[in-house]
This record gives sequence, structure tokens and C-alpha cells, in this order.
Amino acid sequence: DFGETSYCADVHVHPSGKFVYGSNRGHDSIVIFTIGATGLLTVAGHQATGGHWPRNFAIDPSGKFMLVANERSNSVVTFALDSQTGLLTPTGFTLSVPKPVCIKFVNMDAA
Repeated sequence: DFGETSYCADVHVHPSGKFVYGSNRGHDSIVIFTIGATGLLTVAGHQATGGHWPRNFAIDPSGKFMLVANERSNSVVTFALDSQTGLLTPTGFTLSVPKPVCIKFVNMDAA
């Protein structure tokens, strides 16, 4: 029911293969989809990103956390992921970063 312009910036599948997430610039949210047995996506909800213009986000390899880069509010916000529902819960941890546009997890053991 959002009536203004919004742009999807990034899309990721959860490591479990059960959920798809997309960032919405304008609506300033992450949309959450469940993936059905036939591959059909069903909207499970939206989570406000705690900032403005979520450009990029990343799910940690364990699938327990998501970090969202809010480009225009200069913040990276951390969310906990519910493994059963796919829903996001703010952890309260926010990092101030000038114009964050990309988040990547790096395996330091492989470096």
C-alpha cells in the first residue's frame, strides 16, 4: 500500500533456500518472501531498515544475521533472522559509515 516511488536495489536468497529478501529504496524496507515447494514466492512481511535508502545488504554465512547498508542515512543496521519465519528483528546495533553501498562477508581462513 506504499504510494510513493520505490526501487529494489538488492535481492538475496537465505542460505537455507527458504526465503528471499529484497531491499526497497524509497519505502526504506526489506521485503521478505517465503519460497514454496513449487518455487512460488509469498510475501511474509516488510521490515523497516532503520535508515534511509537501503542500497545493499548481506546475510551472514550462518544465516542468523543481516546487515543493511542505508546509503543516505550513513548507517549499517544489524538484524537477527528467524530461521523458521524468515522475519527480521533489529538487534539495536547500528554502525555509522559514510555512504555505505556494499557489504560483503569475507572468509578470513581462505584469505
